Amino acid sequence: MGNTKKKRILIRVLIIVIIAIALIVLGIVLFLKLTVLKTYPKLEGEPEIGKWYDVPVEGALSSDGSEWHGIFRKGKENKLVVYFFGGGVSITPETSEGGTKFFATTTLAQDFVAQGGIGSRADDNPFKDWSFIVIPYATGDFHAGTGIYEGEKTVYHTGYNNYSAFVEQIKPYVGEPDTLLVTGFSAGGFATSLLADDVIDRFPSAGNVTVCVDSSLLLYDGWHETAVDLWKSPSEISDRLTTNNIVLDSLTALYEKRGDSVKILFDCSYRDDTLMQYQSYIDTGKMDKTKELGDNFQQDLKEMVFALKANIPNVGIYIWSYKEDADTHNTQHTIISSNVFDRLGNDRSVGEWMFDAVNGDVRTYGLELLDKEF
Repeated sequence: MGNTKKKRILIRVLIIVIIAIALIVLGIVLFLKLTVLKTYPKLEGEPEIGKWYDVPVEGALSSDGSEWHGIFRKGKENKLVVYFFGGGVSITPETSEGGTKFFATTTLAQDFVAQGGIGSRADDNPFKDWSFIVIPYATGDFHAGTGIYEGEKTVYHTGYNNYSAFVEQIKPYVGEPDTLLVTGFSAGGFATSLLADDVIDRFPSAGNVTVCVDSSLLLYDGWHETAVDLWKSPSEISDRLTTNNIVLDSLTALYEKRGDSVKILFDCSYRDDTLMQYQSYIDTGKMDKTKELGDNFQQDLKEMVFALKANIPNVGIYIWSYKEDADTHNTQHTIISSNVFDRLGNDRSVGEWMFDAVNGDVRTYGLELLDKEF
């Protein structure tokens, strides 16, 4: 009798444990579906205002050959954000072969990013009622390639093809916006500098144009060769690349062509712990993030900022610090997809600074961080 009772208790305990585990698993699955594994419905027919959609693009491929899609939200206002996502880069055949060690190879887990930061529907987001054309990143080429790398594996560096086909497909739903913001973070920031001129040409109705590069600084003597030989970028993009600073070259060319008709912005954390890892790989073949590398990045950023100011007289700069490591003082990478409305010790947040520029008030914040010593 005693053994039977013990067995019943054990069975009940096991049932409770199984139910608890099942609930935990279900909770994890639901959490993932609402965050990193979130997907949007496919766009069919006219889009509903304020709703996010995935947009299949015929022939568009991620680097591994899987299907690539764009993301779109139609807003209430006749204003448009063209928004490039980031996720690493390939600069040589070796990094193309390395795949996910160096860059995002598929669009998996990117949908949820669109609804954060400047894409959020928060009441205090001045961009909440704008239309958004979002270009996910899965090609390792700063969205600027048309080429196929053939080595031990086949890698599709066809980001320009994807972006171009998607924008042309979605333009009828956007109409003729009067205001245009071209922006992107990390690899998408590099893309913003490379492709802003191309985007502007596609939306000639926009009389008010702002371009904002978020967290994009890598110095590499081979940018031109990478763009020509590996990515096979259009010549109007690769021809601008004449120094080791791809963003400086591209934004300078944009200003020389369009002058003050385009407001140009650049923001970056002053000791970006992700960019310094890629810079370490470029310089030494090994990714690392030490205090010394942070010192080097801070100096490189200072030189870039002063070059931007020299080349583009009315450029807006926002240098910031967030989640600074207590030992190395290295800082968070990118901001516009997450905490873009934090003030970060300034009178205005990065998001507010961008919106001020859209409205003609271009300012600079945080230059004192470039001289901060430890």
